[in-house]
Amino acid sequence: MAENKVKQRNEIDDRYKWDIGRMYSSPDAWKHDLEEAVSGAEEFSSFHGRLGESAAILADALTESDRIEQKLEKAYVFARMKLDEDNRDAEQQAMHDKALSALASVSASMSFVSPEITSIPEETIEQFLKEEPRLKTYEHILRDAMRQKQHVLSEEEENILAQLGEVLGGSGTVFTMLNNADIRFGDITDESGERVALTHGNYIKYMRSKKRSVRKDAYDHCYDTYRSLINTIAANYNINVKTDVIRARMRRYGSSRASALSGGNIPETVYDRLVDSVNEYLPVVHEYIALRKELLGLDELKMYDVYVPLIDVKEKTISFNDAVEIALKGLAPLGREYLDQFKTGIEQRWIDVYENEGKTSGAYSFGSYDSYPYVLMNFDHTLNDMFTLVHEMGHSMHSYYTRKTQPFVYGGHSIFTAEVASTVNETLLMKYLISHEEDPEMKKYLLNMYIEAFRSTLFRQTMFAEFEHMTHSFVESGGSLTAEWMCGKYDELNRRYFGPALGTDEKIAYEWARIPHFYRSFYVYQYATGYSAANAITDRILTEGEPAVNDYLRFLASGASDYPVDLLKIAGVDMTTEGPVKTAMETFKKLVTEFKALCRG
Repeated sequence: MAENKVKQRNEIDDRYKWDIGRMYSSPDAWKHDLEEAVSGAEEFSSFHGRLGESAAILADALTESDRIEQKLEKAYVFARMKLDEDNRDAEQQAMHDKALSALASVSASMSFVSPEITSIPEETIEQFLKEEPRLKTYEHILRDAMRQKQHVLSEEEENILAQLGEVLGGSGTVFTMLNNADIRFGDITDESGERVALTHGNYIKYMRSKKRSVRKDAYDHCYDTYRSLINTIAANYNINVKTDVIRARMRRYGSSRASALSGGNIPETVYDRLVDSVNEYLPVVHEYIALRKELLGLDELKMYDVYVPLIDVKEKTISFNDAVEIALKGLAPLGREYLDQFKTGIEQRWIDVYENEGKTSGAYSFGSYDSYPYVLMNFDHTLNDMFTLVHEMGHSMHSYYTRKTQPFVYGGHSIFTAEVASTVNETLLMKYLISHEEDPEMKKYLLNMYIEAFRSTLFRQTMFAEFEHMTHSFVESGGSLTAEWMCGKYDELNRRYFGPALGTDEKIAYEWARIPHFYRSFYVYQYATGYSAANAITDRILTEGEPAVNDYLRFLASGASDYPVDLLKIAGVDMTTEGPVKTAMETFKKLVTEFKALCRG
């Protein structure tokens, strides 16, 4: 039997665990916040039917709503992060379930607010804004409520939907538990011939192995596992999509995509323009994939050959502390203030660094309005992990600046803007590494890595976006998603994106089944738009210096105080035009041309 090399949580040094104990001194303190939020929401019913009586009452209600939601957010975030430490922990599962139930309860108790506000005549809202200074804080959300007035249901209907909130999100919960707590990929043979456990955390490491048999072994074990569960996962995802479609229809949206984009007032043309522009440049991707096949010297390129670096250099093992130091050098153009706070975050243990048994896979930035902006990682000492560090800390620094500047009501971010902050950091680091690299082979290696960042973010996430639009449109037209239909459509998409140089590969048809972001519908396209916007912002920072940095920091501090497209204009980017995506596409084209010339020169 293979030795299990993934540590238990208690075997990891506390220095490399996030300090979420600062959020609550004891379980009783957590329970008190949760119960106070629930009881506060019940008492909030005293505002029922009165929000339009006066400006003062509306201001009182919105202020109290924020107080309750801030307390609930902190309790939920803590429970979620504790569960993410080890999804097998029954006590934390119960804690998280209580937090989810509280979310549903509070949402139901306060569900009258939106329909009641939208029932207030617009001229009355305008008068209230003039009369009551406290409402100035809420001006944006009040005007936004008027904008979305037609999509708010009756008070009774909103209450029913709120009570069903926990159930309606059930498909995502089921997939999370299946994917993180229950799924097992078995053992594979690594480069040294040892049997090791394949996990979410080390999968990409083995897919980047120079030894093709290792890549194939990891790939086969991964997708054979998903194939064995494919009908269950398909049924679960079908429920997820049907939930989106039904909810959108109930709210009188033209489609589930329109519903998803409406919250941020994102024009659907932004989504379509992204897909169209990326498809226009797919021949450049095909050229790169053909070059990959040539450089690897393969008769037939397989999907398990897509991630291995094309340049044969010995990639250094990077300690977490070294990754932090290099990151600080790469982010130097953002200025001393930004760098000092980044270092403070490391010292204050914002980050949960290493993988342990049962820990949620991947990486994210989280936290509540009044906590540190925490980061979950599964750091495995690679160059990719260093980029994950700057990516997630980009999110957390965004949260830091926002929470320092904005009130609770605007203390978050849309994903549309959040992915910009993370990708600016990645792009700055990449440009720094390339410009300071003296070894010609390592420089080609980094160029290849930069190309792969474009391919895996801008192109791959757009492919995911196309798939999501397909699945939702199919259900909206009366279809029911089956494993066979989704695997067929996904395989067709993958062939179109990768082009003729990629050989036949039946297992990639199951890839959609392992993408957790699909349970947060119409989310992934924002990685691609964010990548495009970030490239434009980075270019401006590197060419204009301090004025561009100041604009960027103002953008980071703006939170959710305006619509995402308008907030990005603060940093000098207009996503309603084709400019940012087209510019990013041209950058990708130049990188491929440069890399090709260096490899053949």
